[in-house]
Amino acid sequence: MNPGMAAAHRNAFMEAMSGGAAVLATGGERVRNRDVHYPFRPDSDFWYLTAFPEADAVAVLRPDADSERFVLFVRPKDPLAETWTGRRAGIEGAREHYGADAAYSIESLDTELPRLLRGVARLYYSTGSNVDRDRKILGWMRSMYTQTRDGVTGPVEVVEPGTLLHELRLRKSDDELALMRRAAEITDTAHRAAMAGLHEGMHEYEIEALVNATFRSAGGWGPGYPSICAAGNNATVLHYTTNAEVVAQGDLMLLDAGCEVEGYTADVTRCFPASGKFTDAQREMYEVVLAAQLAGCEQSAPGNAFHSVHDVTTRTLIAGMIDIGMLTGGVDEAMESESYKRWYMHRSGHWLGLDVHDVGSYYSNGDSRPLEPGMVLTVEPGIYVSADDAQAPERFRGLGIRIEDDILVTADGHENLTAAIPKTVDDVEATR
Repeated sequence: MNPGMAAAHRNAFMEAMSGGAAVLATGGERVRNRDVHYPFRPDSDFWYLTAFPEADAVAVLRPDADSERFVLFVRPKDPLAETWTGRRAGIEGAREHYGADAAYSIESLDTELPRLLRGVARLYYSTGSNVDRDRKILGWMRSMYTQTRDGVTGPVEVVEPGTLLHELRLRKSDDELALMRRAAEITDTAHRAAMAGLHEGMHEYEIEALVNATFRSAGGWGPGYPSICAAGNNATVLHYTTNAEVVAQGDLMLLDAGCEVEGYTADVTRCFPASGKFTDAQREMYEVVLAAQLAGCEQSAPGNAFHSVHDVTTRTLIAGMIDIGMLTGGVDEAMESESYKRWYMHRSGHWLGLDVHDVGSYYSNGDSRPLEPGMVLTVEPGIYVSADDAQAPERFRGLGIRIEDDILVTADGHENLTAAIPKTVDDVEATR
């Protein structure tokens, strides 16, 4: 992400706004414990439109204005504070480096923002994330409304900006895809390192450390979400992030980890054996999940409904589960009864981009929306059999297997952005 990319995003959003003004804020720093803060990461919508990386900033977009069409409110330069917490762009930097037509101190928001909203009938603003800011903005709107006899006008309508902005974010530009491909490349390096480095007796957090260090050493921001390094029965917990247990003999590790590059994240899951070789039971279940995942990838083509990817994936998974003795009856029967949900309880994918579960509607006119070129989604079926599940065949108990790739819909089909990461049984074993 750079200011040029953000300017293109900003222009597209302002064209879609049909007048009015938009106010978008990034987050502030959050306390981790006592006087220690979490590392700051910009709000995704704000980052998409501004490329401004600092906390406590507000952007105002006014497409119909003759001047000050893009305004930033930022923390001013402060040599003492910067000595402790790092350099700031300041007001001048917001104009010179980030393309703002005008910039003000965030401390002047209470006086400058009402001025910028005068004469604007429609306000694009997302309520709920900051109650104090909501109260101020609604108060300014009310104040301007009561001054109409004096010729003062202001917003009389509040519109959720995501209705427009998230549709833009859903379709990735070539520049965005370049960042996502770089995230995929780094993720490939990390997963290969984990496959080669895993051995019985190490701790899950050693794989986490290896993966996250690879992300950072290659220039990424780090993991785009908490890395899941789940060995053995821990892999049956969908969002296991404790990553603290010892990898036991014969364990299969589920690694769900993706690198974040300039805010854009990969999202990849692979499973690989600590011994270097799949057991017969591990291979048997793995091949079922792999067949379903490949079917879902093939279904990810323009014109196909988003939910058709899940349907095809699930039907293929059910057929495999019947073949290996986990389910009885036919595929249609299992689909209707949802008996498969005991071991496959989630959807097969989601949008991907600046957020790991990225924005964008999954429906259009009440139906599952058709896939279009530029959309990126994950395909990630799995089977999860807890060690104490008496209803499952004994040989599969304690196994959790998920396989996930990042799929770009293209004009004539799809591109698997993470195809280079070893996925077949033979390719995974060859990493050792």
